[in-house]
Amino acid sequence: MGTGEADIEQQCDQAVDLKNQGQYDEAAAAFQEILKSSPNHARAHLGLGLVFCFVGRFDESLEELKRAVECDPGWVDGHLNLAKTYAMLGMYEEAKVEFDRVLELHPGHPEATKQLEYFEGLG
Repeated sequence: MGTGEADIEQQCDQAVDLKNQGQYDEAAAAFQEILKSSPNHARAHLGLGLVFCFVGRFDESLEELKRAVECDPGWVDGHLNLAKTYAMLGMYEEAKVEFDRVLELHPGHPEATKQLEYFEGLG
């Protein structure tokens, strides 16, 4: 990993800290700044998507979360966060697809297993 990549990861860590502290405007700006120089940075897309979700910008949230899993299709956390957001928004079919994807990538994943059992109970 070159110096530039390490700097971007450090910026991403700082943006995540802002998000976790509830400083959503600052966090969104920080994630967007990372994406200007690294448009395929999965973690920044995920972070921005979660910030958008927290402030009620659900269409933009889903867009960013989908972009995160497009950038890193094998990333379990990306698929898990997308699945949970779909579920929260009542988009159960989409959520099931993503939870299934989590289980393909990480067989036996406890949260995905529990969520899918819940959805089966709804059916």
